Amino acid sequence: MRIILSRKGFDSTAGGCPSPIFPDGRMLSLPIPDKGSPIAYQDLSFGDMNVGDLVVELTGDAKRSRHFAHLDPDLRADSLPRLPGWKPLLGQTGSAQGHLRKQGVQAGDVFLFFGSFRPVEQTADGWRFKRTERARHIIWGWMQIGRFHKVDELPGDEMRWARYHPHFAYSRDASNTLYESADRLVIGGAHTHAQGAGVFTHFDQRLVLTAPESTAQASWRLPSFLAPVDGRSQLSYHGDERRWRVVGDECLLNSVARGQEFVFDTQGQDAPVQWILSLVEASSSSK
Repeated sequence: MRIILSRKGFDSTAGGCPSPIFPDGRMLSLPIPDKGSPIAYQDLSFGDMNVGDLVVELTGDAKRSRHFAHLDPDLRADSLPRLPGWKPLLGQTGSAQGHLRKQGVQAGDVFLFFGSFRPVEQTADGWRFKRTERARHIIWGWMQIGRFHKVDELPGDEMRWARYHPHFAYSRDASNTLYESADRLVIGGAHTHAQGAGVFTHFDQRLVLTAPESTAQASWRLPSFLAPVDGRSQLSYHGDERRWRVVGDECLLNSVARGQEFVFDTQGQDAPVQWILSLVEASSSSK
């Protein structure tokens, strides 16, 4: 099994700000802008909130509500009205998809989606980021691959429930790939009670990648199984050993500034399995 740490959602470059952590601990990863998507921010819901209104308040740009959003990965069933048979999806293309292919990513592998998050507070003018809080990289969702499809090869009458997805709106591209979630999360050969994909709805310290003492969100604290072995990093894009430092049963990583998909082959180790199970536990215990 491979674990893919997958960077998704608003940040200083894409969207212009972090995604919000609300006072009750709820987290919402804001999808990045995408002029080619058929989905506008104002089409999306988060509980009783309209995501378009939220984006306007957090960015200060009144036009953003009508802008189009790259809802990808699409993990929350209640974001949009759905057709029967809907499943969580992730699309990938270009060099990022090429990296996943070269790394041998396949059915059964698990994406852990992370992004930049910062606490917000409600004011008379709407939601604002708390000035005293900083942005951190936090894991906000997961998806175990059930199947994947080359979008250009799908017959026109197949996967009608998925045709809203932004990757169906793109021009022909042989690398355009759609990953479909497994029904249930199966880790280490054991069936869990968790869905094959979902979001970590509430903040939990176990989900935070940024090291607690760091002022740079790209400085991570990770379980030690991710550390280099015999001087070789097992996490793609992080081959420079100088980025790593082992501290007890954890390791510190100066993660790369860009790149979307960082792949780690667990090679049958139990520690990665236990890590994922602890994250899923965070999902159920922190609500």
